[in-house]
Amino acid sequence: NIAKDLSANKKIPSTITSYLQAQTREKIQSLNEILVEKGWLSADDNRIKKIQKKLSEADWLKEEDEVKAVNEFYGKAIYEITEFVHADKCSFKNIESDVHELRRKLRWLSIYPQALRGSIQLSKNKITPKHLTKYLTKEITTSAYNKMPDADNGSYFLLLEQNYFYALSWMIAALGKIKDKGLHVIAVKEALQQSTELADAEAYKKTYQLLGTKQAKVEVLLEEAAGICKVYFAEQNLENLVIGITAVK
Repeated sequence: NIAKDLSANKKIPSTITSYLQAQTREKIQSLNEILVEKGWLSADDNRIKKIQKKLSEADWLKEEDEVKAVNEFYGKAIYEITEFVHADKCSFKNIESDVHELRRKLRWLSIYPQALRGSIQLSKNKITPKHLTKYLTKEITTSAYNKMPDADNGSYFLLLEQNYFYALSWMIAALGKIKDKGLHVIAVKEALQQSTELADAEAYKKTYQLLGTKQAKVEVLLEEAAGICKVYFAEQNLENLVIGITAVK
């Protein structure tokens, strides 16, 4: 929540935090109205029951075929991300549509293993490529988000290389920090323009004054994101993420 993040900064006028808080409430209200309209928040849980019924009637694949389908789906997701990056060669121009969008796409690759309840597991190669060491920070390697769900009684699994998965996690975290800093700038700038007649240049100037000297300018943040993006994808880390399918007898 950007309003909550900025509330600790005493230089930020209350008019700005109040505006951002109001925007947050408005968006939450709008979402709740959509959920009610579509039946998600009805008293009889009608939507949930429909989903449960559809799942119970689904023609589920056998375990081996299911893991093969997961492998194909995961590979396609990786291909789409590399195409997205190569199209602009990491020449980021916008925090939301470039940095945030890339992070969203990468984050799905870390969400799928958690959602698929053990069908995806990590396996570590004997030799770790030297270029991966910069990603293997304590914060990343000890993160609970990087532990796969228990395999339970499964016999077929899609294996991801552990250190390449850690590199993915590092990239998601790094882009997230850059994205948050950038969105703080944009939020304050837009809030200022709601209460004043400042043009973009003056609004940005005032925003940086309010956020302090430690706040990087949007252009610097975009360059930082582009820099780590170019290195990460030049190393072909996503292309080496998937090891393949394994079976346990």
